[in-house]
Amino acid sequence: MTDARLDARIPDGRPEAFILTGSFPVIRRNPLYLTELSGRGLKILVITAESYREQATAAMADTSNPASQITEIAYVTGDFTVQGAFVAGAVARTAVWRERYAIAGAYAVGDYLAEPTGLLADGLGVRSPGLRASRACRSKYLQRWYAPDLSPASLTVPAGERESVDLAAMRFPVVVKPASRASSSGVETVEDVAALRRRLSAYPDHEVVLVEEKVIGPEFSVESLVQQGRVIFASVTDKVTTDSHAHTFVEMAHSVPGVREDLREGLLAANRRLLDALAFENGITHSEWRVGADGRPRLMEVAARTPGDGLLTLYQLATGRPLEPEILRIALGEPADYPPARRYTRQVYLEHAPGILEDVLLDWPGVRPEWIGDSGVWPDIKPGGPGDEPTLRAVLVLQARGSSLVPLSSSDDRSVTFFIDAPTPDGLDALEQRVRGAIRVVTG
Repeated sequence: MTDARLDARIPDGRPEAFILTGSFPVIRRNPLYLTELSGRGLKILVITAESYREQATAAMADTSNPASQITEIAYVTGDFTVQGAFVAGAVARTAVWRERYAIAGAYAVGDYLAEPTGLLADGLGVRSPGLRASRACRSKYLQRWYAPDLSPASLTVPAGERESVDLAAMRFPVVVKPASRASSSGVETVEDVAALRRRLSAYPDHEVVLVEEKVIGPEFSVESLVQQGRVIFASVTDKVTTDSHAHTFVEMAHSVPGVREDLREGLLAANRRLLDALAFENGITHSEWRVGADGRPRLMEVAARTPGDGLLTLYQLATGRPLEPEILRIALGEPADYPPARRYTRQVYLEHAPGILEDVLLDWPGVRPEWIGDSGVWPDIKPGGPGDEPTLRAVLVLQARGSSLVPLSSSDDRSVTFFIDAPTPDGLDALEQRVRGAIRVVTG
């Protein structure tokens, strides 16, 4: 963007602005969105949940924190487990901003505000995933509706019908999923009808629940950049979850790019069909898949927002370039592109013994654990060169010292993660084992 864009104003004097929505900790954790928008002279408007007011206020007041670049922040209230709970608040806040700013774009950084953001973008006339995609990507049962041929056999259980629903046709084991939650919250494997009835009764009365046949096989995600309905970049990520040894599905490792060459083209083709079914227009998607014994990818879910965990970091380590500028270019209608991976990268989350987090010990020259602390900002983990030796890039402690560590049932329960990269998949695997042996999570 040229300097002429800085401090841009339209003829009536309103400054140009861009809306970011989502969980404030996620926005704060990925400060490149803020610095990119500030560098363009755009005012930064943020919509987040009321529950983040205290930490957001403190972060914005700290001039050393990237969040200090935010021009205005609006807080909306609602229940994270209720679909559409934040729509009215987001529309009400943006109606005020629309009078004061010329809004050039909007983007959802996190799940819960992705649907309201699609509606805001549609009303503002700026680029978005489109109304169908914005709605369906926040609803697991709508994803099954629009893409039945890509989905496992499933049953939607509306709120209020759990006692009367016929479960006899389900083939066990099944996976039970609250339809609108994120971060693997409430997702479990169930082995029989009696256990399924018990699990259904444990969800809040208002929640819609999806019950589907469990696909036994490896899990992947596909990250895609889409501009005007055309996929300009797509890549397969290998995943590991707690499902390998438990009934939960907490994500414990991501590897970019995926190494299963025998499955890659099938996953990319299925992902393209999914995007077509959702009429996806502009943005980034993160779709999750399992491949069963028949070799066919089956859709687990898809999101119309930044991929979670450390996937943005992994892509920068793999390609040498960050994804955030390209996401913003798409949202602003500018030409975007992204290079293929040149290194193999991995993020690993460590399991821990439940208890009080006392310390994290690392025996590794030149690297120390970084406690994220109150700032919530992840360090800028720089990529290496294509020919670098296998390298441990960072160890991050996500919980505060003295926190109570609990058994892993959702992504929020994880405590320690590390990032590695290597020129070959074998080198990456060997490095992971060395790093695992060098870290100890101390609980009391």
